[in-house]
Amino acid sequence: MEAIYQYLIVFITAIFVNNVVLSQILGICPFLGVSKKINTALGMSGAVAFVLVLATLVTYLLQYYVLNPLNLGYLQTIAFILVIAALVQLVEIILKKVSPSLYQALGVFLPLITTNCAVLGVAILVIQKEFNLMMGVWYALSTALGFGLALVIFAGIREQLNLVSVPKGMQGMSIALVTAGLLAMAFMGFSGVDNGLKAFLSL
Repeated sequence: MEAIYQYLIVFITAIFVNNVVLSQILGICPFLGVSKKINTALGMSGAVAFVLVLATLVTYLLQYYVLNPLNLGYLQTIAFILVIAALVQLVEIILKKVSPSLYQALGVFLPLITTNCAVLGVAILVIQKEFNLMMGVWYALSTALGFGLALVIFAGIREQLNLVSVPKGMQGMSIALVTAGLLAMAFMGFSGVDNGLKAFLSL
C-alpha cells in the first residue's frame, strides 16, 4: 500500500506542484512555439509523452548498466543527448513504415522533440532522484502529462486571446509571455499539496 501512495505522490507532484514547464522551466521552446492551437498542442503532447517515456527507459538502462559499471558517469549528458536524438529518429522511421496515419499526426512534431530540453531534463532527474526503473518510467509519464496539461491550457488561452482586442504593443509573443507568467503563478497555488497529501496518507 505504501508503494501505491508513493506512486500517487509522484504523479500529483510531477503534474501540479513541480510542473516541468511552469515550475522547472524546461521545454519552453515547444511551449511557446506549438501552443497557438489546441489541436497542435495535443499532437505535441502525445509525441512528447511517447518519446519521454521511451527515452527515460533507455537512458536509465544506459546509466546503470553501461556508464556506471565502466566509470563513465561524466559522459552522462552527452550520452543522453545522443540517445534521445537517435530515439526520435528511430521512432520517426518506424512510425512512417508501420503506421502512416499516426506518422502524419505526430510526424510534424517528432523532430522538434530532439531539441526539447524537457526530455533530457527528466532523464537526468530520474537518475539524480535515484528512482528505480518502474518509478522512473512513472515519473516520466506523469511529467509528460503535466507538460501536456500546461500546453493545452496555454493553447486554449491563446485561442481565446485571438478573439479579443489586445493592445498593439502587447500583441504576439508579448501577451503570450505575460499569459505564461500568469499561468505559472496559478500553478503555484498547488505548492504544498504534496506535503499535505503525504501527511494525509500517513494517518
